[in-house]
Amino acid sequence: MPLPRRGRGTLLAGPRMASTSPSRATAHSPKPAQRLTRQRHSSEQVPPGPEPQADFRSKRWLQKGSGGDAGNSRQTPCAGMGSRHRICGREEIVMPYASDSDSGSVDLQLGNLEDIKKQPSSLELTDSDISEIPGLPRESLTDTSRHLTHQGPLGEVVVEQLIQSIQKFFNGELKSELEKLTALRSLSSLSRTLPSDETTESFIHSHIADIVHLLSTLVECQDVYLLFGSEDRADLFSLVTKSVIALPSIKTLIHPQEIMPGGSCNSEYLYRRTFQAFVEMLQSLVIKDRHLENLDIIFKHMDPWLRSDKDHERERATASMTQVLKCLFKHLSLQLPVQFQRLGHLVALMALLCGDPLKEVAEEAAEGMHYLLHITLRLKCITYDKKNRQCLKRAVKKCRELLELYNVKQFYSCPFRIAQVFEVFLNSNELYQFVMATLDGLKNLKHPHTQRSAGELLKALVKNAQSRFEKVPEIMGVICALLSTSSQPNVRQQITNIVSLLMSRPKYTDTVIDHLLCHPVPYDRHLAELWRTLEVELPKTTWILWRLLRKLQKCHDSDSQDKMAYVAVAVTDALYEVFVGNRLRAATFRLFPQLLMTLLVQVHHAIGLTMSDVAIPSGLYPEQEVSSEVTPLCFAIQATKTLLLRTFCWQEFNIMEKNKGWTLLEGKDCHLQGVSLLANALLERNHLLAHKVMYLLVPFLNRGNDKHKLTSAGFFVELLQSPVARRFPSIYCVARLKDWLLLENNPFKILALRGLCYLTRQEEMREDIKSLLPCILDLLCESDEKIVLLAIQILLQFVRTMDFTTLTAMMKTLFSLFGDVRPDVHRFSMTLFGASIKSVKYADKKGVESQVLDSLVPLLLYSQDENDAIATESRQVLTICARFLKWKLPQAVYCKDPWFINPSDVATICKFFGKKMQGEGQ
Repeated sequence: MPLPRRGRGTLLAGPRMASTSPSRATAHSPKPAQRLTRQRHSSEQVPPGPEPQADFRSKRWLQKGSGGDAGNSRQTPCAGMGSRHRICGREEIVMPYASDSDSGSVDLQLGNLEDIKKQPSSLELTDSDISEIPGLPRESLTDTSRHLTHQGPLGEVVVEQLIQSIQKFFNGELKSELEKLTALRSLSSLSRTLPSDETTESFIHSHIADIVHLLSTLVECQDVYLLFGSEDRADLFSLVTKSVIALPSIKTLIHPQEIMPGGSCNSEYLYRRTFQAFVEMLQSLVIKDRHLENLDIIFKHMDPWLRSDKDHERERATASMTQVLKCLFKHLSLQLPVQFQRLGHLVALMALLCGDPLKEVAEEAAEGMHYLLHITLRLKCITYDKKNRQCLKRAVKKCRELLELYNVKQFYSCPFRIAQVFEVFLNSNELYQFVMATLDGLKNLKHPHTQRSAGELLKALVKNAQSRFEKVPEIMGVICALLSTSSQPNVRQQITNIVSLLMSRPKYTDTVIDHLLCHPVPYDRHLAELWRTLEVELPKTTWILWRLLRKLQKCHDSDSQDKMAYVAVAVTDALYEVFVGNRLRAATFRLFPQLLMTLLVQVHHAIGLTMSDVAIPSGLYPEQEVSSEVTPLCFAIQATKTLLLRTFCWQEFNIMEKNKGWTLLEGKDCHLQGVSLLANALLERNHLLAHKVMYLLVPFLNRGNDKHKLTSAGFFVELLQSPVARRFPSIYCVARLKDWLLLENNPFKILALRGLCYLTRQEEMREDIKSLLPCILDLLCESDEKIVLLAIQILLQFVRTMDFTTLTAMMKTLFSLFGDVRPDVHRFSMTLFGASIKSVKYADKKGVESQVLDSLVPLLLYSQDENDAIATESRQVLTICARFLKWKLPQAVYCKDPWFINPSDVATICKFFGKKMQGEGQ
């Protein structure tokens, strides 16, 4: 595909040496400085010269080149990083813009950063401003010549006209585009006659100074960026790029022989000429790109080709990008403002290509990374704020230390090491670009090697960048989308590793967790697998599990929400998956008390709810309805069960199974019974964990809403049976139970009374509990049967030590409970009444005698009650009363048969009590 010669003249920014034919080009061996780069994309065929093979590909790879003038560079073998030709095996030139001077090279010395002035014009650094970093030596930058093919001689008349035309331009100014193009065409046409026309040769030799001046003027005045001057030209550039990069592979091209004026030419030759022209065009665009505006445009168009699935397209794009970076590096003269804002993206793509399975691509990319590191250093030197100068110095120092650790060739062939070095120079936005570009590399299904490289890059970057990331939610969005679409286990494992690293950084833990929780429950198999296979360092496991737990606890802090927060259900499901995976085992044991209590509280909140009672974020279930079998309660129960099993609480689990404890926990009215059953099972089978839970509950009881406090109180009260409870100061147990007694909340009153019952067994606590007796006496009048019975049970423990006033007040209240419709209240009130009579001291007998006499008839009547327990208790209390009064009751009183069977017994009893009452003055 021959290129029109007219269109190529304005792209070149340096002088070109003319030749008549390929044979003439080979007759004069080019200087070493003219054989810089590769032949495989070039149109000419220059035989190998005496210079050594390109160091980048050989094991010398990088050597320190000599600085200085052009003469020195010609005497020193090139230390550049050109590639070995991989198609024809011969070296040839592509770079027409390099000079013979080393003055543009970068040896990475940053020792004198303080000398950088504030003015934009002085922001460019010289070699003395940058300290040497090992492995990144100077490179001899030389000019190259491109030999033109012979196009045949011109007529004498035409030659004379061309000479006259050129002479006119020597004396005048070239103002219009037409004049400039005419001058260049005339010189180009005249140069073709050099081998055959003495007049032309004589004219050129005699006017060489004028010709050079003319060309220099054209180069200096001509804008080489006209290609990007409008939207149409940008489209043209895109079309040119696509046309060249998308050419078929050279191996598949047909080789037709075409007779041309200069000789035969095949498709391979045409390909090289085409590609060479394309690369020269790219180089011309960046040679004076002081603001990197054109680099940004070039990379924008090259980006999709650098990620192409076709090897030959990816190779061409990489080679082109490498040549662009090389040219930019050699002529780097940056000025603010810098328009290139995609450095992180470019670094990521080139680093991925360094791990490309195709050797040629990897070598090209490695060379490009070398130039890119130099460019990055210069770029950061002028863009770093003066206030952050020390940060730049630290970054360079770290870069130097890292490069000293690695062999240079190994460094450029190892993506994760590249990430380590470049990371120190990338800002937060560039790090984000790096991550997003690398995540795209994980989608490369055709090249598992690239996927592995992407995973290594991400791991290295996250480990080293630590807290400098931004836009973590966006990163997590891409990760989750990639996770749900990837079917390859190794890719999912790489993603899990990245999520684990991000999650283990305290700055990002909540952000990562929040994003993972914003998915439908139950989690799909990919997200469930991620939760189960988290790879977190041991010191970080507790932190992650704690942050997950805190999100659930915050949902229990208030009752203000009409619906349950969705995050509560999502966290519960996440905890279940974490327990199943058992990767955070140590943290699970450490946080067992908090986990157990928080899950029990969640069970309490979830009782009776369906997913319609949950505040589900809009759009979370766009195309599917939640199954009716999925409820918040089922997630909480399964998480609680799994927690017990993972912490080896197998016996406690079995006790709950055998006694239908899970059913009790799920019941609205019997939830506290299930809590009590589990607490007692834990106290019986695992004292250590029970005591840990007890100590946790001391502060835990003060948090959360009523359901939170009620569940916690139910567990805490049962643990008061432990001897450890005696170690608690009164303020943490008795005082708290007193507060619950005063609440207008019957469940709390019941729990308080049960706790007091347990504490009465501790001698150290009895004195504190005794002060609560007046409050407990008031509870005898409660309508809740459990409250009354528990109050009676406590009073029975203190009846012997009560003062007379309290005793008489209690007896009056108990007498009012005789005949209560609640059988147990009726019976136990008589029991306490009898115990009270026994406790009356001799000196106080007269004060309670009337109460005892008043109770005789009711007790006598209740001795015939249908309830055998009540009847039996009545007869026992009658006996106590008789002893108090020093009476001897007739035997008929103790008869269990109904009175209507033996009327004579009734007469005996009535006669006895009538006589005694008269005697007592009743």
